[in-house]
Amino acid sequence: MKKPEILSPAGDFEKMKYAIAYGADAVYMAGQSFGMRAAAANFSADELRTGIAYAHAHGVKCYITVNIIPSNDDLAALPDYLALLQDCGADAIIAADVSVVSLAKKYAPKVPLHISTQTSILNYEAANFWADQGAERIVLARELSLPEIAEIRAKTPKELEIEAFVHGAMCISYSGRCLISQYMTGRDANHGACAQPCRWKYSLVEEKRPGEYFPVVEDDRGTYLYNSKDLCMIEHIPELVQAGVDSFKIEGRNKTAYYAAGITSAYRRAVDAYCANPDGFVLPRDIHEEIGKVSHRNYYTGFYFGSEENGQYYEDSQYIRDWEVTGLLAEVKDNGEAVFTLKNRFYPGDTLELIQPGKEPYVFTVDQVTDDEGNALEVVHHPEMRFHLNFPFTVEPFAILRHERKN
Repeated sequence: MKKPEILSPAGDFEKMKYAIAYGADAVYMAGQSFGMRAAAANFSADELRTGIAYAHAHGVKCYITVNIIPSNDDLAALPDYLALLQDCGADAIIAADVSVVSLAKKYAPKVPLHISTQTSILNYEAANFWADQGAERIVLARELSLPEIAEIRAKTPKELEIEAFVHGAMCISYSGRCLISQYMTGRDANHGACAQPCRWKYSLVEEKRPGEYFPVVEDDRGTYLYNSKDLCMIEHIPELVQAGVDSFKIEGRNKTAYYAAGITSAYRRAVDAYCANPDGFVLPRDIHEEIGKVSHRNYYTGFYFGSEENGQYYEDSQYIRDWEVTGLLAEVKDNGEAVFTLKNRFYPGDTLELIQPGKEPYVFTVDQVTDDEGNALEVVHHPEMRFHLNFPFTVEPFAILRHERKN
């Protein structure tokens, strides 16, 4: 069995490091221009070189998004940027527009081409077209079912890789090609600056009753609200593999390093468990629980099992945040002490969880916590302060402390 690739988001260098530490086979990222996540910190030219070198040193590939729909004004800077990506050692360019594909062949001919989900590949003829254009991989539209993916796999060249989103935010437009943000705010979603107006709360106003707002509610005929649930396929690894998906893509370049770590770890462990025992695979309970401990909206399975499952959520567009990060590992002392920097306050006597790369969460009650001078602390509450904890084992690099939020 060919083990599917775990492809994780890298919104900046820190997030890349956490994704790699927690099991990513590859990361996708962007420079300061031409990517579909303008709100992410992204990578400068120097950071692209450093980041790609870091990933390669850890056996991880880097795919660079050049997936905006460019206007005339964008074209002049593209050749130099594409040449830079080749010089940096990029493992692929993710392109959505034929202009980028054409220029990439000319200015970055050694870099493989991946065709973005922005092209809305929904059938095998479209997939074969891009294969004929030299693409090594297609990123499928999110609107496909598993049987449709299996048919695309059966009717395309075996060497053409298939990538599909398995986790993260969903969009109410075909593969994210939306004009609502640009129309309402002037922020162009197709240049990576979406304001997410689909998440806003709307009311109706009747023309002759200005100032009277009527709530939009669901009835037996449905509603026109746009807010969608988050995709989660952690329980359906076998079905994805059997449909022919080569790369499992996790959405989230705008999200935190903790999100990148937690979700990457969950899918890494799930895929490894399935590949080790495909006939007797049962998703371990703690992996299922893990995906609920990062910030998320209500989960569903998208279009993979048809459109019968309603993906809209009508009550609000808020994230579910039942857990929060307590601290990030700063260093490990020779005596076994682990030093963390504080993200959210806690007290001695609180129950915390320590997550580490490749391991199940370690649950413990804080007995004693000290500062850098060895003084016992009654509360740890100053942002970014350092604090020390003792563990009966050596804490792994990139460990994260978290706790359940108190109401």
